[in-house]
Amino acid sequence: MPIIEAHDLRKTYRARDHVVHALAGLSLEVPEGTVTGLLGPNGAGKTTAVKVLTTLIRPDSGTARVAGLDVLTHAREVKRVIGSSGQYAAVDENLTGLENLEMVGRLYHLGTRAARARARELIDLFDLAEAGDRPVKGFSGGMRRRIDLAGALVIDPKVLFLDEPTTGLDPRSRIALWGVIKSLVAGGTTVLLTTQYLEEADHLADSISVIDQGRVIAQGTADELKAQIGGHRIALALVDAADAAVAREILARHGTGPVTVDDSGRSLEVPVQRGPSTLATVLAELGHAGVELHDAGIRRPTLDDVFLTLTGHPAEAAGDTDASDPATTSSTDGAAS
Repeated sequence: MPIIEAHDLRKTYRARDHVVHALAGLSLEVPEGTVTGLLGPNGAGKTTAVKVLTTLIRPDSGTARVAGLDVLTHAREVKRVIGSSGQYAAVDENLTGLENLEMVGRLYHLGTRAARARARELIDLFDLAEAGDRPVKGFSGGMRRRIDLAGALVIDPKVLFLDEPTTGLDPRSRIALWGVIKSLVAGGTTVLLTTQYLEEADHLADSISVIDQGRVIAQGTADELKAQIGGHRIALALVDAADAAVAREILARHGTGPVTVDDSGRSLEVPVQRGPSTLATVLAELGHAGVELHDAGIRRPTLDDVFLTLTGHPAEAAGDTDASDPATTSSTDGAAS
């Protein structure tokens, strides 16, 4: 049974000279105890969808339920069963890590003793024991993200909303945070994740929903989405960029889609239907044309290919900041009031 349900959500923002349809009939279901990833280009509606589901904004129309609770009519109750962490660490730099978590606990009315005990528990869980008594302003980016995520877990939520949780982190910190998220899901937490990193969705998500122009345009596991666009990719690395035009012409004859060439002019790629046999033919024609190669091979489609095929856009290098709605989600958004 889905623990998150959204049906035909619509949200429109009116700018000075145009109208932005941030959500245009978005529907979504997230099974309990799983990770669902939301992927889409900038402005697709990912952050707006999260804000609706976490009761931060009201949709113009449509319905949404979290843990069986209507986000519009039972917003207070929804806030008591969710945690959320936004694109930027929402922490007080002048407080220590421990004091930040205690403050969140008191906002949830845990009481001083219970808030302190939960803070200590989370400091240990996120491997911050040595830094817990230091002001956050001295923390690294990875440590700040961990403290922010810990704050979202103070009430041990049933559902955790993570909006670009590893934005700005180095690869080591990102992988460490992936481990924390996996352990939370293993313990029964449901996670809805928006991310700009396709490998993150591939690594963490049980199911992926691709969003474009405020609607879900495809959904499934990473493998299912890759299978939707089918085929293989032939990739070539040329010795001499001067051969790019000849190589491109040969690839275009045998490909099922456009040939892509990188900025150097030496790396080319094209989708094909029959990988091994087509590669053999292409190599023979390249050899006949006198084109020398550093490397040639076949690869399966990636989520990047899925993203580009379905949305017409490459994966963006920045988070989704929906137009006319720049506020970010923070770990204390769910605090009962």
